[in-house]
Amino acid sequence: MPAALSGWLHAFRIYTHPRVLGMLSLGFSAGLPLLLVLGTLSFWLREAGIDRSTIGHLSWIGLAYGFKWMWSPLVDRLPLPLLTRLLGRRRAWLLLSQVSIVIALIGIANTDPLENLTHTVFFALAVAFASATQDIALDAYRIEAVSLRLQGAMAATYQAGYRMAMILASAGALWIAAAVDPSEATYDYAPWRTAYLAMAAFMMIGIITTLIIREPDVPVNRLISENEDRAKAAIAHWNLSVRLTQLLAWLYGAMVAPFRDFIVRHGGQALLILALIAVYRISDVVMGVMSNPFYVDMGYSKDEVATVSKVYGVVMTIAGAAIGGVFIAKIGIMRTLFLGAVLSAATNLLFVWLTGRGHDLTGLIFTISADNLSAGIASSAFIAYLSGLTNSAYSATQYALFSSVMLLLPKFIAGFSGDFVDAYGYASFFTGTALLGIPVLVLVWLAGRAKFETADPAMPRT
Repeated sequence: MPAALSGWLHAFRIYTHPRVLGMLSLGFSAGLPLLLVLGTLSFWLREAGIDRSTIGHLSWIGLAYGFKWMWSPLVDRLPLPLLTRLLGRRRAWLLLSQVSIVIALIGIANTDPLENLTHTVFFALAVAFASATQDIALDAYRIEAVSLRLQGAMAATYQAGYRMAMILASAGALWIAAAVDPSEATYDYAPWRTAYLAMAAFMMIGIITTLIIREPDVPVNRLISENEDRAKAAIAHWNLSVRLTQLLAWLYGAMVAPFRDFIVRHGGQALLILALIAVYRISDVVMGVMSNPFYVDMGYSKDEVATVSKVYGVVMTIAGAAIGGVFIAKIGIMRTLFLGAVLSAATNLLFVWLTGRGHDLTGLIFTISADNLSAGIASSAFIAYLSGLTNSAYSATQYALFSSVMLLLPKFIAGFSGDFVDAYGYASFFTGTALLGIPVLVLVWLAGRAKFETADPAMPRT
């Protein structure tokens, strides 16, 4: 066997690591809620007759993921009564958020958006908030569980579980709704109620996983104690009570120190890094909001969308994520990051081509295959890049900051996607999303000129 081929095959062995394999179930738990308040919900709303402009604005529900940095310090540092003592820091918050997701999904299931859209939005916001909280704890767990060398594989395996859950939350929900729908010619709320109750039941996979996994063996970093001691010394001259001094020092260590640490470590590069994070996924995120309304308006049935977009497409994303993990191990994070950015923007142009073909199932398969394969490569590289920027002393808070910055601008722009489509049509919209990827390439190139260094290379991980 040629040495080069043998080297690539050996690289795939990283996926046999126990911690890497364990991310499948955790990724599943994280991936299930997302589409139930975004993509699948938008399909439900469109079928119920909700206009595209309103659906586009309701995509702002996803901004909950963009603001999770605001409460991430609490998830990072605040112990939960009883749960933290029984399960540990990460697992306690995971369990609380997962149970909250189940309750909120049941709330959505018992609300017809055609009759009371406000209630549907309220429960969708609750799902998004609880899901974002789960992401904070889960990202911290993933970063603390293994060394940086395995972060690409962890990201890929996490995405595999995540995407399998997205198959269930999209195709599965559509199939269930279609199976019990007496007639697709008219809107019926009952099939969607059944589908969302089933999705709530599947969240038990995440709950059971959280109860059986082992807490990462990463003690509270000495840097945290040192920062709090310095804060106490600075506050001492205010002549406050001991309890209030301790509280203020804790708040500084939890909410100020993580962000200060990032700025101090990266100096002048900090703004460049944040700019790259803010726009890296903009092409995919903005385009994704209108993808399901596009399928409906192009005449694709629920079964066709479920089979092609939500199953076959997700399988291609998993394949792309696995390829991305290997690329990271072989050619490095920054080169893979650039490749993912090029592919993500370019494949959006295939939707322009699809727009002119009408109801073309073969064209849909080709477009979804290319788009999702590129998305998987880009996601693996991006997750590994963010993980490398994170200091283990503040893993939950800093990663939440990065992933929040990643979503804020794209989600805000995506909220106007329905208005844009109404004014200019789908072809112009998809072309615009591809052009949004050009600034990303420039930022990746600029960031790549600086040597990529881990935030915490000495972190003791297994």
